Amino acid sequence: MNYRILFFLFIIPFFGLSQKTKLDLKNIEKNLSNPNSTYNYDRLIFKYKGLPKSVDSIEAQHLYYGRNFRKDLVSQSGDDFKVLAEAFKNNNFTECTKLGKALYAKDPTNLDVILILLRAYDQTKDIGNFSHHIAQLRLLTDAIKNSGDGKSEKTAYKVNSVGDEYIFLNVMNVGQDYTRTSKTLKDGVIDVWEKGENKIYIKVLYLDFNF
Repeated sequence: MNYRILFFLFIIPFFGLSQKTKLDLKNIEKNLSNPNSTYNYDRLIFKYKGLPKSVDSIEAQHLYYGRNFRKDLVSQSGDDFKVLAEAFKNNNFTECTKLGKALYAKDPTNLDVILILLRAYDQTKDIGNFSHHIAQLRLLTDAIKNSGDGKSEKTAYKVNSVGDEYIFLNVMNVGQDYTRTSKTLKDGVIDVWEKGENKIYIKVLYLDFNF
């Protein structure tokens, strides 16, 4: 969607420099469902919604990659998201805010929903909500950045979906002059984005992969 390219002009300067942490999806799943864990989902999501700037890199990793273990997520192919996308396309930002807030309540770490809300708040000059959600977006994209260095298949950046991959590419300022090749693995797809001697490796995780 076009809003990704337009909107990341605001996001690129905020890309953080957090410490890289090894991604352990099995441990993330275990922690999120454990009521006694520091990284229990309800505890993290409360902190994320209330004060996102206080969320550290490990917590952000649990929030972003934890979506693989959540049910009833908002899908771009779903009717509710299509209605939101149509409102965005028609520049109906009041409706975007109303619809986006409902989907955000259901799936608060959905990058597409957050982006549309950010655009709507930008257009309606709602600085408070804009600043709040941009902090959330920054910590989630930092979680992707800290999942690898993108220099090889083994150290590829890891994303939850193809949609998130394109959002991340905009953050990395990777444009249409890059070409893509893909390789299917048992637990995802490796995309190699190439321009001259520059290569960026991104792994798109399967939602139903086996450990």
